[in-house]
Amino acid sequence: MSENIRHIRLLPPELRNQIAAGEVVDRPASVLKELVENSLDAGATQIDVHLENGGQSRISVQDDGCGIAADELELAVTRHATSKISSLDDLEHIHSYGFRGEALPSIASVSHFAITSAHTDPQQGQTTAHRIEVKHGHLTASVPAALHKGTLVDVRDLFSNIPARLKFLKSPSTEFKRAQDWLARLALAQTAVGLRLWAGEREVIHFLQGQDLAARLALLWPKLIVDALRPFDATRHGIRAHGLAALPNVSQPRGNRILLYVNGRAVTDKRLLAAVREAYKGRLTSRDYPQVVLFVEMDTAEVDVNVHPAKSEVRFRDEAAVFSAVLHAVQKALITSYDMADGQWQDTTDKAVEAQGTHRTRPQGFWGRLDTPRLMDIPDSQPTAQDGDWRVSATASGPATGNAFPSHDDIISDASPFPTAATQEAICVPFAGLAEEATPYGPAAEFPDTKTACAPPAEAAAMRIQGQRHNVRVGPFTYLGQVAQTYLVLQDATDALVLLDQHAVHERVLYARLTLGKAHDRQLLALPLNLSLHSAETECFFQLRTQLESLGFVFTHSDADLCVTAMPAMLTRAETECFLREALAGRKADLAGMFASMACKGAIKAGQALTDDEAAGLIAQWLATPEREYCPHGRPCVLRWDASELEKLFKRRQ
Repeated sequence: MSENIRHIRLLPPELRNQIAAGEVVDRPASVLKELVENSLDAGATQIDVHLENGGQSRISVQDDGCGIAADELELAVTRHATSKISSLDDLEHIHSYGFRGEALPSIASVSHFAITSAHTDPQQGQTTAHRIEVKHGHLTASVPAALHKGTLVDVRDLFSNIPARLKFLKSPSTEFKRAQDWLARLALAQTAVGLRLWAGEREVIHFLQGQDLAARLALLWPKLIVDALRPFDATRHGIRAHGLAALPNVSQPRGNRILLYVNGRAVTDKRLLAAVREAYKGRLTSRDYPQVVLFVEMDTAEVDVNVHPAKSEVRFRDEAAVFSAVLHAVQKALITSYDMADGQWQDTTDKAVEAQGTHRTRPQGFWGRLDTPRLMDIPDSQPTAQDGDWRVSATASGPATGNAFPSHDDIISDASPFPTAATQEAICVPFAGLAEEATPYGPAAEFPDTKTACAPPAEAAAMRIQGQRHNVRVGPFTYLGQVAQTYLVLQDATDALVLLDQHAVHERVLYARLTLGKAHDRQLLALPLNLSLHSAETECFFQLRTQLESLGFVFTHSDADLCVTAMPAMLTRAETECFLREALAGRKADLAGMFASMACKGAIKAGQALTDDEAAGLIAQWLATPEREYCPHGRPCVLRWDASELEKLFKRRQ
């Protein structure tokens, strides 16, 4: 029995050092990180790194920093000895990378360690260099050395005294790649410092002193991504968020190019990552990741970096403020749209709007009678270029004649969301597929050549082949036709080819209506829709009932039966049942998700033929919609190729 009794005793120093080393040093990359951070804390302007065998055989880091005095070198490899903090107040206001005093002794305890440093006496102005050697935690040499400036650290045979740790290392090429990634992350945060990395005798990467962030990223990321980077810099709640964010069209299926920094320190933080992902919400699918380099600068008292020995995790005193600051900063880099004045792709921001002394108003053209301009204009008139006042004109090869076309007010009244059969026959516009029967998604119009518009499809196609088809102008665009009954083909003011996905475009229009509270009209059901609910669905129903009713649903509920007596006007009966099943299954728990689902189900579908005026009405509404480049699920609404890009596709140029 007494043999099982264990007494409390102090661990041997060697064992304590190896346990501590396991928290700080787990692979060559972490050794490199600690050594380079020490060089940065020493004020180095140039750092040279050599790795052999992926860092397992040798890691050498030389800098031109302030150095360490000869009588302090031995203390530097003693645990909890540091020059970076001296009091509890310093711990609450950390401005350096290191502060624990554990890195050098931890590295020295698991390797053959040597450090040579040159230090200039501030009083005498004399520079002296000294060298110490440590093997597996034991000091073996302390001698004068020859070094002009800075510090040289040489680490050999890493983990040679811990075979178990050696077994967990990856191949030399993998370990070198991880070390290179760490060095690159540090280089992005310290662009004023020059960094060079060698693999044996081969120089792998060279960051020049004073390079800007984009220039350094150009050495690391593909040109396509670097060209799509947009700068952002904003301060909110006393927190500055700045950096570079790539446009959504160059997303990737992995998140390894989301680099996060807090006060210059590379970190991994779920809250910051969530803010970045939220900024791209609606611009990327859930499977894709953006490419962002984010720097957060804030009061050191508001962030705790003393969470883990590796110092890659942080805690914020006010997480909500940090989330808000990052979200709004990154979003500003992503606000890009098709310029309404001349049809050119341009970046627009809230600052540009404020500089003009104006404010964004609700999109015009399809919200109501008082807000709806005429869609079709006199044929020989020029399209206007005012925001939200798009007009469409029809032109032909010969002189065009005709009167102004009826506006939305003349076709659809507020009394009924559906045009009457007589009205449809008069204007020859079959509003197909937008509701159970026919729900108009925009102002209708007729063309001067009503023979073509009202002719059977085969006859109309023959007329168009004979050259009787009229070109349709919508703002800076010329509408050319529909491909695969799914994609709208346009030509912009610069002769670029533009394709619109009609489903994604209409989905974005409907989503905008829903989010602005302009599309919650309901239609009563002559025959109520009855749904049998599972117990879990019943519980979810009571949680979501208020939100669902705000969308236009009207329910009566008894036991496990749900009776729907009214539904949103944009949905069909079948779409209503499908939507409610998704919502009550918990897949649409938030209002934004419900809006996106409703917009998707209510939008026109791929494979649905559109007449020219239907397509023109849809394009005009899309142009008046904010954030129109992507559907609510993050798929692109529009693709564009200018002449040079088309030449590349046809191999006319390299």
